[in-house]
This record gives sequence, structure tokens and C-alpha cells, in this order.
Amino acid sequence: MDQTEKLLKEITEACGVPGYEADVRAVMRRYLEDVAVIEQDRLGSLIGRHTGTQDHPRVMLAGHMDEIGFMVKLITKEGFIKFVPLGGWWDQVLLGHRVTIKTTRGDVIGVLGAKPPHLLTDEERKKIVEKKEMYIDIGARSEEEARELGVRPGDPIIPVSDFVTMANPRVYLSKAFDNRVGCALAVQAVRQLAREGHPNTVYAVGTVQEEVGLRGAKTSAFAINPEVALILEVDIAGDVPGIKPEESAIKMGGGPTLLVYDARMIPNLKLRDLVITTAEEEGIPLQLSAMPGGGTDGGMVHLHNEGVPTVVIGVPTRHIHSHNAILCRDDYDRALRLVVALVKKLDAQTVAGLMP
Repeated sequence: MDQTEKLLKEITEACGVPGYEADVRAVMRRYLEDVAVIEQDRLGSLIGRHTGTQDHPRVMLAGHMDEIGFMVKLITKEGFIKFVPLGGWWDQVLLGHRVTIKTTRGDVIGVLGAKPPHLLTDEERKKIVEKKEMYIDIGARSEEEARELGVRPGDPIIPVSDFVTMANPRVYLSKAFDNRVGCALAVQAVRQLAREGHPNTVYAVGTVQEEVGLRGAKTSAFAINPEVALILEVDIAGDVPGIKPEESAIKMGGGPTLLVYDARMIPNLKLRDLVITTAEEEGIPLQLSAMPGGGTDGGMVHLHNEGVPTVVIGVPTRHIHSHNAILCRDDYDRALRLVVALVKKLDAQTVAGLMP
């Protein structure tokens, strides 16, 4: 296991649903503290600053630390846990999966359940079970027993899924690639830039609460006041059954992606073109992606102050927003090369030239 695989394993297995990102923040801090000045905004986003040959421009590399999960809403008198989602869950991917409830007395394991199919009518079996009809079973037999285990409303609930190298050793499976991938890219890019040099001040940022409204992007941008931003993300791989090319032509293993449009942001066009040119110069295959049904931290960062030239660079990932996602290491490595090459180009003259 090399350093990249070790980092991806450690950071994806860390628990960090929106508002509860402390474990992920600790991992990022440990990997950055020997090369960067570590700061933190008051919402919890981590900011690692490394100054190159010049103080300006300020270049923000941002990945969000939070993964989708749940929160305890109430405990029934029979001891079952009702919950609220933190982030966008598709009901069909939930039943039967294990989760961990983080309590003040330690971790409590549970499983997502619902009324068994044996007791459903033929008509009921045809319907999707909605989250509101589900519960988490922690093996308790009463509300009192559940509370004795330490469970209480407000406790975060995290999917259980280990990082796994698949039969193809260049393909990984884990929870939370969305968006620990971006966090890992920011960490490794700054570490490499600290060794090789760069004509600016670069910030590795792990934002909080992206999955519930891009909240940490707003506060961290205020703390940094960036002059240019690269948002580092996963992207939806469309190379699975049921997805038409016009819906997504992005392929796992086809190289990193550049988001040319999403519901919250149109990228700075000159910065977009610089990404394309840099990828060509570096011999990196680049896929162009559009995501009309979603958004990223870029939607908040590019609106900071009088505006920040911003692009989103992604790593194609299958099955995001589930307990288990899959990505290709080659795409990750190429994304890292692209980010490092871009930051080395972002001197004061180049950034000044990004004005529309």
C-alpha cells in the first residue's frame, strides 16, 4: 500500500457526516501540519496555507469533508431509531446496510430495516420503501435500553463500509469518496507543491456541510479571500447500465473531468480554457462534464466578494451517494498531476488575466 492508497483508506474510513467532520479534519491536519500553517474557520472548515515565492495570488484548493449520513431523530418506545437524512439519499440503496451511531458512550452498530416483504401485500411489494418508513435496529428491546447504550437525539449516524482494493488493484471501493477524494487531492497537491515550489500562496481546504447547502464553502472563502479557486470533487461516472450517453458520457478510467456547467455555477471561461490547455500539455486525458441536476462548493466560492474565478475538477466515480462507491486510481493520479501543474501556472499575471 503506497502513500496515496494509505491516505485514501484513512480519510474515507473516517466518520464525518455534515456538522460532525472532526475525525476527517484530524486526518487532514496530520497530513498537512508539517508543510502548511493550519487554520480553521468558525464553522469547522480546515485551512492549510503554504506560501510559495509570492504572497499573491491566493489559490484555494477545496474539497468538502462531509459525507452523506443521518442523525438520530427519536427513539421509539420499542427501542428502534428513527432518523433524518443528512444529505441526499436515494431510498432504494438503504435497506439492509449497517450504520454506526456515534454516541457520547462510544459507537453503537445498527442496521437499516423496514417491514419485511413476507408481511407485505402484492401491491406494497411494488412500491419503494421510503426513508420515513425505515428504522435503525440496534438490538435494543426498549427506549430505556437504547438510552442506556448512549443513544440520544442529535447523534450522527455514519454508513459502515471499509476501503477495499478490488480484483483490479487500480480500482478502489469505499464509502465517502464523495468527497474525501477532493480532500486527499488538496492535501497531496500542497505537499507536492511545497517540495517543488509555486508562484503564489496555496490553501488546502476541507470544507464542512457541503451536502446540506455548501455552508463551509461560504465561511472558508470569507476566511481566505481567494483570488482563484479549484474545487476538487468526484464526478458521476456514466459508464454503468441504464445511463444514456446524452445523460453522462463520463467514464471511469477515462481521466479527470472538468465541469463546464452545473446548477450553481458556470466556470470562469479563461480558467476553464487554461485547464484544458494544461491537460493537453501534460498529456492528461480530460473529460468535459455537465451536471444540470447538482452543484458543488464552487457555487458558493465563485460568488465570494466581487467574484472568484473558479473551476471544478473531478474524479469519475460510480455509485456516489451510497454505502459503496468505486473509482480508478489512474483518474485520481492524473487529477493530482493536473492540479499541481495548474497551480504552478497561477502567478499574479496569469490570475490578473482571468478577468472576464
